[in-house]
Amino acid sequence: MDKLVKIGILLDFYGKLLSEKQYQIMELYYLNDFSLSEIGEELRISRQSVFDTIKRSEEKLYSFENELGLVDKFYSSQDTIRDIRKIAAEIYEIGENGANKEIMDKAIGIEERISKILI
Repeated sequence: MDKLVKIGILLDFYGKLLSEKQYQIMELYYLNDFSLSEIGEELRISRQSVFDTIKRSEEKLYSFENELGLVDKFYSSQDTIRDIRKIAAEIYEIGENGANKEIMDKAIGIEERISKILI
């Protein structure tokens, strides 16, 4: 996975665990595509301070994921829900072939609930 995307995802999950200043710098750098110099000017700090903060913040974000694993759990859950969706479609097809409206309705109910969960 591209580092920019990975950090963006980690910020979504763990960004609020960073200090306000760290989050602000990471947001400017990764989400708003500011350069180190632009961030330094914006926040009135040195370019080196911006760089150091980004590196420390990245380490924290990776550490949070290593400890908590929320991103991995999220994607694993999404995969499992997609598998359930496939099974629901198969159940619907079985109900349709057997002209069993009750089975078809249950499969539709599963699909409706899955649609509320998946992004």
